[in-house]
Amino acid sequence: MSIHEIVLALSLVGFFGYALVSKKRDFVWISSIGILLTLWLKFLGWTGTLQFFGILIEVIIVSAILSYLYRSFLILVLPEKLSKEVSTAPLTAAFGLLMITIYAFVGIFGPALAPYGEAEVIADAFAFRNEEMLLGADQIGRDFFSRLIYGTRNTVGLALAATLAAFVVGTIGGLLAATQGGRLDQIMGRIADVIMSIPSLIFALLLLSILGPKWWVLIIAVGIIYAPRVFRLTRAVAGNIVVMDYIEAAKLRGEKNSYLIRKEILPNVTAPLVAEFGLEFCFVFLLIAGLSFLGLGLQPPTADWGSMVRENATLITYQDSTPLIPAAAIALLTISVNFVVDWVLFRSSGLKE
Repeated sequence: MSIHEIVLALSLVGFFGYALVSKKRDFVWISSIGILLTLWLKFLGWTGTLQFFGILIEVIIVSAILSYLYRSFLILVLPEKLSKEVSTAPLTAAFGLLMITIYAFVGIFGPALAPYGEAEVIADAFAFRNEEMLLGADQIGRDFFSRLIYGTRNTVGLALAATLAAFVVGTIGGLLAATQGGRLDQIMGRIADVIMSIPSLIFALLLLSILGPKWWVLIIAVGIIYAPRVFRLTRAVAGNIVVMDYIEAAKLRGEKNSYLIRKEILPNVTAPLVAEFGLEFCFVFLLIAGLSFLGLGLQPPTADWGSMVRENATLITYQDSTPLIPAAAIALLTISVNFVVDWVLFRSSGLKE
């Protein structure tokens, strides 16, 4: 019996005991089914499946411990107000913050962390892993691990820049439409409806085919695609605020729209806008990765996670999962951002009430 199977058995028994003590019938049924299923798989001799579930539980336990330690670290180093907020964060949000911090660190210090250059050829094509190349070589002999590190800065940085562009344009447009109203509001609303009616991937492919797959074209395309979504949310939230009594009082005092937006409206729309920024980043991140996989994202020799999957997909035929690592990095960051967004909504939008 391997260590992974022992961890699986102890985890199921411990979960069953917790369910009995806490008198949670649903957990009792779930743990009982898990124990019976484990015994049945052991009887059938499916040790590989049991080891997989054991490794999965080990990963979850280690992630929970690291998330707890990172949350404790943030509570100690952050200012008092932020510490109180972080202390209420669930482990999922702490895990998301930990992963985002790791990605940011790798993206900023990528050149210092990578053992080789971004486009440096050091071995034969698809060379196997060894002590010098942790993940082997890619299709032309470049270190896959080094390109994965450089891809963090390129892919995440491009997605962040494109999200900021869409967010700034959409937020400013939504605030102006809500405060000005009238014909400006109607014109901007119709423009947003027209853009949102066009499939995002088709629009991006069309624009990139016309102007070429350049990084600034990607930012413009993504900005045009996702700015209307931010515009509609900002317009809806700000539209509910501009009819409030304190806004009318400010207008009667002679305050200008610039003052109303900065002092009265923006502080009250921060929570939904922060959550929207996280969601938009996930959508933009996945869109850019998809475009790179199709060959219309960042161009060689620039390292990009989407293109790395496409260029090394041949290895999957030989049961080598290396090309799936960039895809897993994309999925992990997306999940982490969503964890943090859920927590921000829970803390700031009144859902906890």
